[in-house]
Parts: sequence; C-alpha cells; structure tokens
Amino acid sequence: MNIQDEKYLRLLAEKYPTRQSVCREIINLNAILNLPKGTEHFMSDLHGEYEAFYHILNNCSGVIREKVKLLFGDTLTDRERQEICTLIYYPREKLDMLKKDGCLSQEWYRMTLNQLIEIAKLLSSKYTRSKVRKAMPDDFAYIIDELLHVQKDEDDNQVLYHQKIIDTILEINNADEFIIALAGLIKQLAVDHLHIVGDIFDRGPYADKILDLLHKYHSLDIEWGNHDILWMGAAAGSEACIANVIRNNLKHQNTEILESGYGISLRSLTLFAVNTYPDLPPMEAARKAISVIMFKLEGAILEAHPDYDMSDRRLLHRIDAERGTVEIGRTEYELTDSFFPTLDRENPYCLSESEQEVIDELKTSFLNSVRLQKHIRFLYEKGSMYRIYNENLLYHGCIPMDDTGNFEGVQIEGRIYQGKAYLDFADMTARRAYRRRERKDLDFMWYLWSGRKSPLCGRNIKAFERAFVRDESAWAEETNPYYRYYEEEKTCNMILREFGLYTPMSHIINGHTPVRTEEGEQPCRAGGKLLVIDGGFCQDYHKTTGIAGYTLIYNSHGLRIKAHQPFESVYHALRDNKDIESDSKLIETENARVMVRDTDDGKHILEYISDLENLLQNVYSAH
Repeated sequence: MNIQDEKYLRLLAEKYPTRQSVCREIINLNAILNLPKGTEHFMSDLHGEYEAFYHILNNCSGVIREKVKLLFGDTLTDRERQEICTLIYYPREKLDMLKKDGCLSQEWYRMTLNQLIEIAKLLSSKYTRSKVRKAMPDDFAYIIDELLHVQKDEDDNQVLYHQKIIDTILEINNADEFIIALAGLIKQLAVDHLHIVGDIFDRGPYADKILDLLHKYHSLDIEWGNHDILWMGAAAGSEACIANVIRNNLKHQNTEILESGYGISLRSLTLFAVNTYPDLPPMEAARKAISVIMFKLEGAILEAHPDYDMSDRRLLHRIDAERGTVEIGRTEYELTDSFFPTLDRENPYCLSESEQEVIDELKTSFLNSVRLQKHIRFLYEKGSMYRIYNENLLYHGCIPMDDTGNFEGVQIEGRIYQGKAYLDFADMTARRAYRRRERKDLDFMWYLWSGRKSPLCGRNIKAFERAFVRDESAWAEETNPYYRYYEEEKTCNMILREFGLYTPMSHIINGHTPVRTEEGEQPCRAGGKLLVIDGGFCQDYHKTTGIAGYTLIYNSHGLRIKAHQPFESVYHALRDNKDIESDSKLIETENARVMVRDTDDGKHILEYISDLENLLQNVYSAH
C-alpha cells in the first residue's frame, strides 16, 4: 500500500474500530445491493404551472394510484380508491373538507389508517428498514415503524398491539396529524429521486412556488433550461438577461412573480414607458420600452463578442424610421411600429440617460431580492448543464451539431469547444458568472439563453422580427441540425459515447421542445434511445401538443412514459377527487429486474465494500 492508502485505512478504522463492526457493515451493504432500485421520476418544462406540477408531484405520475389499485382493486370501489388517493395527495386540505361535510367518524379514521399503513408497507418493501425510518417524520417515526413491521404470531399478540396503537391515536385525537405524516411518507417512498430536466421559469405565473416546493423535496437534481439560465443570469447582474426576464413576464402577463414573488418593482419602468410612449396602454408601453432597452443591450454584447457570430442580429441601425422599414439581410421589411424616440441614429445601441436609470434600478432590485437569490443559489446547488445518472444522459436543450450531423465546433475566446467539452465549459462559466460577476461571463449567460449555438437554446431567435416586423415569414426561427439528426439511433449513440455511456441501458432524456401529439409526434425516438419529455405543461402549449405534459418513470422493471391530460385545479381534485388522467406507455422492460447493484449508488457501495475488505485484510487480519 502507498501512504495515501494507509492514511485512508486508518481513518476507516476509526469509524469501524473492531473486526466485527467491519463484518457487520459488509453484510449490510451486500444486502442493500440486492434490493430493487428506487423509482426515478423525470419532469421537464414546468414553466411556472404550479398547480399541475404540484399535483403530478403528489400523485407521482400515477404511481400512487397504481399501488392503491393493486392493493384494493378487488375490495374497494373506484370512488373509494379515488378518495384514498386524494387524501394522500392533499391530506390536510382533504381532512378539512371532510370535516366540514361531517364525513369523519371513528370508523372512518380506523379504516383509513389501516389502509394507509398497508400502502406504506407495500412501498417500503424495496428499501432497508433504516432508509424507511429516516424518511419518517420525527414525531411519528417510532409509531409508524412499529405499525409497518407488525408480524402475525400464534396468539396474535402483535396484531393486538397494532390495534391498541390505532385505538390510542384515536382516543387522544391525534389521527389527523398521523394521517398527514403517513401521506407524506407514502409520497416519499413512491419516488426515490426526482429529476427536473429544465425550464422551471417563465410563461406560467408561479415558478417561485415551484422552487419553494422543490427546496423541501427529499432527493432531486435539476438540469438547467434556457429559461432557468436567463433568470440565473439576471440574478447575477446581467442587464441583458434582466431585460429579457422583464419582457417575457410582461408578454405573458406574469408580473406578479416579479413584484409579489421577488419584490422587484416595475414602477420606474412603467413611469418611463408611459411618458415615452403616451399613446400605448401602460403595460404595452412598458413592454415596448423594455424591448428597445433589450435590443440595445443585446446589440452591444454582440459588438463586443464577434466570436458569437451573430452580427446579423444587430438590427437597430438598419431601421429607417421615416420610411417605417428595417433591412434584414438583403430584404427590406415593413415595420408595425416605427416610433423609437430613444433611438440615437448615430449610436443606436447606447441607452438613453433615462433608460440607463431604469435598467440600473432593476438590476439593483434583482441583486438585492433575498428570495430570488435564495432560489438561484438552490438552482446552482442542485443543478448543472447535464447529468449522467444510472447510465442515462439528461440535458434540457441540445448538443449543437453541424449540417453533416457531427458536433459543431463553437469558438469562444480563441478556443474551440464541442460536444461534452462545450457543455462542461458552459457549466463552469455559468458558475463563475454568479460567483465573480465579470462582464464576459455575464454576457455568456445571455448567450446561453439565446445564442445561435447555445446548447440550451437550439434555434435562431427572431425576437425583433416578432416584435416589430409585419411580414410573418420573417419570424421563422431555424433550429439547430441536432433536431433533425436526433431522430437517428446512430446519432444518439454517438452522443452517448461522447459522454462515456456505452451500455444498452443508456438513454438520452431531453426536454425543451414540445411534443406535438396532434401532429403525430411521439416522445420516444431513435429506436428508444432518446426520450423527449416536454409534452406541454404550460397552458399556452395545450392546443399545440394536444396534452398537458409528459413525465417519465424509471423503476426496477423498466421505463414508462406518462402522457397527462390537463389539470383542472386543486379545488376540483379535493371536491370531486379529480386526478390527472394519464396514459402509460411502456418504453423498455428490463430482462432482469434492476437492483441497487446496477445503479450509481450500487457502484459506490461496491467500492466501499472493497475498501472494507482491504481494512479486514490489512488491519484486522491478525485477529
């Protein structure tokens, strides 16, 4: 052994001071390796749709409903099973509603507690007793542990013990809190780990509430989306990202998240806007004002970074306000609006004094919003540009490609990046931007949001055309060749190999582009190697996609795509036991059940067992 190995073994010996303690841990870890892998839950493109997200998080994409049917399909009616499910999803609210309706009785409590215990028993069967105990709320851990492990014996002593516990809970009026605790445990056991494959922010109104919910979740990771990186850039102090955030939220009439959610006032912007554009309603004026500011800021970034290769997106100096036209490429287009009083024809990308004051005040608000900064730090802590997890590759947008289907070389600051190296560079720069707030890194945050070769964007954004050009043919946004080639299995295999994934179990799990089921698109592509799980959580997409979102479940038996119908409201879920209707499609069944030893955790456990065996051999062998 070398010196480092000796030091490590000495440290390990402090944790396991006797030969028997090492043996006990090896036995325990080997047992864990032979348990089924926990269920992974994948969601993408939440876009601020808090109620739909909260419900799917609560029902675990239908997993809980399936378990309830498995246990009680022959003994309870559909309505009775729906009642149990709703109680698990929203225990406190459902209990309050049943109490007001006079539906609660000792008999109801006794029956419900026994049913919830049976569900918890079933879900806990794939975990160690220690892990289940850690998932229990502290106040009820001992009692729940006893109830989950009741065994029949000759004289039914333990069954009587079980009944006495239930009797006591009812006698001291503690049943409501116990039901709430059991419901929380059931939901935690139903999903071992959650993956959010990007785009928590924008469009829908309550991304802040989603982040509050995720902050409490027991085990998750996040792959950043283009809308997430935009807010991250804004929170780091990028003026161009701030302008885009404000414009997006004005466009989707979501100013509540800014003003109420994060305490970012739009008053100075609105006052400036109504004075500058007096003929427009206040919110339209504000949107036009921030749009002009945004195009100026973006133009200045593109001038400072010729390596972004996007000079054609600088259009303000091509406006002819007198004729009401703009020249794009070699074509002249008519503008819908040619009133730009803050545009200096000699220096069109320079903010006016008033515009600078507005953006400075907004920047101060973003930097000093305590709640926003807390949420953004959470995104950095749990998030990354991509993730490799249990042999699957997760990322939100794309791996930029050229027209031949090879990885596109992207030149940044004199170096060329492509494939995995490009995403690693982007991840490193995004973290440095928030930590140091240097101009070049903040500019790159904007590029990640809307750059032509950004791995999070994947298309040529035409924001100016969509805002001011009358001819809609100029609005078309070309997508990266990735979105043509990712239909091919060989392309997906090339991407997986680039990230060191070679096994038949490996898949790409992708978000970002809504699956248009109405047009015949399917989430499963490239012979099952790629799964696109943005089915349109956002209400704006429901007409386009025909559904309200895809999610993915990966358990020890295989992969299943869940297609969800629109969610009405939490109120309807409580009053009418309305669940989200979901169609389940089996994507892949494993030949042999996937066990913990087959997972990333299993690999770490095997390494640890090897270390413990070395400890036995080199330290305790004489004993």
